[in-house]
Amino acid sequence: MRRIVIISVAGMVFFAIILAAIIQPKNKNRENINMKYIKSNSGNAFLEEAQSAENEGQIIEAKLLYEKAMMDIEDASELKNVQHKIEQLNLGIIFSPYMDDCSMKYVVKPNDVLIKIAKKFKTTVNLIKRANNLNSDIIRLGQVLKISNCEFSIVVDKSQNLLFLKRAGDVIKTYTVSTGENNSTPLGNFKIVNKLENPTWYKTGAIIEPNDPDNLLGSRWMGFDLDSYGIHGTNKPEELGQQITLGCVRMNNEDVEELFDIVPVGTEALIVD
Repeated sequence: MRRIVIISVAGMVFFAIILAAIIQPKNKNRENINMKYIKSNSGNAFLEEAQSAENEGQIIEAKLLYEKAMMDIEDASELKNVQHKIEQLNLGIIFSPYMDDCSMKYVVKPNDVLIKIAKKFKTTVNLIKRANNLNSDIIRLGQVLKISNCEFSIVVDKSQNLLFLKRAGDVIKTYTVSTGENNSTPLGNFKIVNKLENPTWYKTGAIIEPNDPDNLLGSRWMGFDLDSYGIHGTNKPEELGQQITLGCVRMNNEDVEELFDIVPVGTEALIVD
């Protein structure tokens, strides 16, 4: 199995430099950055212009400029802050009508419903709704929708208790998680085969209802194609970042709800040491 090395929080400088180094222009959105935001080739100038672009609501331009700024930033704390800013902008783009390299416009056709569109493009109903500011499942004939059309994947690094959400091969968000006590989270390539909101926990000898404070599964469940293992929320957020679970990957409820809305059934999840 191909090994993937994920960089720890302590090694965030190296991770960020590598991430920035592999970012290459893919199309005109990356090549034709509005030149009014670029004044020099220094990292500090790019950082200032990124902040200016963000303040003006130009979030795609801001993201690209933050990525360029990272190439010349040496301070670890500043580098970590910029990486966090890029991840915030990544999610801002995904959850908004802004079009980027990984989105397309779709015109609603007769007999279309959101679940049918989501299955066709291997995305989720919730992501379509969030990206198009929809408050319900109702859509109308001829309506133009933003659809995500790049593949998402997940990498979990057990040794560092980090989950990386990737899109088209690029890391777009990093989450702190908990993994299995005594290294019990299995290694390998898995797929998400089911998703549940407010899951019931079928504990040995008991059924723990969703709203029960003893329910370890939190607000969401995404099950692997390995029985009894998956990604879920938590009722103990203070334990995140530790190897302490029964073998599953545990996330903050807010984070797992975000991930739940993004990744469809069939998403690959690679777990590494």
